[in-house]
Amino acid sequence: MTDMPPVCDYEGSDYRTRFWEGQQRGYEDQAERVALRRLLPPSGHTLIEIGAGFGRLADEYLGYETVVLFDYSRSLLREAQAALGDDPRFLYVAGNWYQMPFVSGLFDAMVQIRTLHHAADVPALFAQLARIARPGGQYVLEFANKQNLKAMVRYGLRRQSWSPFTPEPVEFVELNFDFHPRWIRQQLQQARFSPGRTLTVSYFRVGALKRLLPTGLLVGLDSVVQYSSWLGQFSPSVFVLNAHPVTGETAVSGHFFACPTCQTPLPDADNGRLTCPNPACGHQWRVENGLYDFKEPIL
Repeated sequence: MTDMPPVCDYEGSDYRTRFWEGQQRGYEDQAERVALRRLLPPSGHTLIEIGAGFGRLADEYLGYETVVLFDYSRSLLREAQAALGDDPRFLYVAGNWYQMPFVSGLFDAMVQIRTLHHAADVPALFAQLARIARPGGQYVLEFANKQNLKAMVRYGLRRQSWSPFTPEPVEFVELNFDFHPRWIRQQLQQARFSPGRTLTVSYFRVGALKRLLPTGLLVGLDSVVQYSSWLGQFSPSVFVLNAHPVTGETAVSGHFFACPTCQTPLPDADNGRLTCPNPACGHQWRVENGLYDFKEPIL
């Protein structure tokens, strides 16, 4: 891929402590877990979370034999590694989601929550995910909804310039996008995913409500209204369960990583390096203290 889209890099950030810990986001965390449990098959062989960060949701995947926590930030993955310890089910992989370092048809399940809003090129990302998806699997996607109630009210009062009703994405801050549900569905279908069950999540993401009402009550209310998507998708967050493309490759047993540059399957690491056997490529990638680093090649 030549003209690579920009990637949002959380390297060295304090995202976990600044955004989650002690920041009154227990409601959002628990509501998202309710939605994830409703959509994600409870067990399977291989699962990848795209944009796993510090591993906030890793304990939801304990029914899977192999779990890849994938992120562009090495430092956030190190935080996840420190929290999860030596559990052999987890693999920590740093890389660019426009050049996924995995063989085709590898993952039974894929999860992407709170990260699509950083995607400058959604079709390119979906194409990569369709490639690494095992036929017959499931992809749980969450996206920031452009057509949410707050945005509609603000637009009606002329307090924002962009319309929540037009289909194109809106970049409200650099590399932060909101998406129209209809547009997301179209992009998924063009990538050969089959969108299915949809949940509307986080209707009560309002500071005053979170201060006045117990978190458990808000989560309980949210769990009920999540089923209201058939009335319209107007929540700030939308979850959709997608069936993987029905045709495509299925990964060969024993093949896991692939060179992100040329997609040639990579042999096992040797002396802390993964080396592409393709003589026209030959890139090498670092493996250090359990972290597979595909952000930049060594050679």
